[in-house]
Amino acid sequence: MQKNPLTAKVALITGAARRIGAEVARTLHEAGMHIVLHYNSSEEDALKLSLELNQKRDQSAVALRANLQEPESELELIKQTVSVWKRLDVVVNNASRFYQTSFGEVTNYAWDDLLSSNLKSPFFLSQAAAPHLAEQNGCIVNITDIHAERPMHDYSVYCISKGGLLVMTKVLAKELGPKIRVNGVAPGAILWPEGSNELSTEDKQKIIKRTALARPGQPKDIAKTVLFLVRDAEYITGQVISVDGGRMLFG
Repeated sequence: MQKNPLTAKVALITGAARRIGAEVARTLHEAGMHIVLHYNSSEEDALKLSLELNQKRDQSAVALRANLQEPESELELIKQTVSVWKRLDVVVNNASRFYQTSFGEVTNYAWDDLLSSNLKSPFFLSQAAAPHLAEQNGCIVNITDIHAERPMHDYSVYCISKGGLLVMTKVLAKELGPKIRVNGVAPGAILWPEGSNELSTEDKQKIIKRTALARPGQPKDIAKTVLFLVRDAEYITGQVISVDGGRMLFG
């Protein structure tokens, strides 16, 4: 029987308590990996998911809290992560903030908040993780957004932050090769925004009509792409895969 290449390897997923992050955690865990679930405010969801994974395979998941906007928090999170299983093979930079910033009304707070969450933190987390990933010929997967290339009206700062993350993916692929691969996944209409960003039914239908597959995707679509990049894409680095049902075809 062929050995599972991911058995007992360790993945850190930021923003792993809910939504896409949680699905990525479940998918990598099902593939044999040990999972470090990073969370900030969603403690209940993170602990519930950790329990779920450990019931499937004992001592295979742990939840760690960190506010990645605090100085040196990325380095401390990596230290805690490595202390659990004494290795680190994969980092999935998934944690992100998303809200409207109408041009002309953008505040310094919104700029700093979105750039810090969506670009600065992934960079410094990757920098802190790099020595450990290099030991295992590991990889980094950044969750970007199709709107990094096709900006949304009234979401200028979010789009700028994700555009930076897209470029960071290519920069780090050059900086960290040949020992570490760095790629990205750019979701399209996968999960609708929550709270104050929630879309109307009409807006959702407009978005769906502008996809070649004429339907929204699911978190599993992103998770399976992450798994491909982690497990199967041994000669792929510096690439960002759009998982958008063909949305990018429509301009």
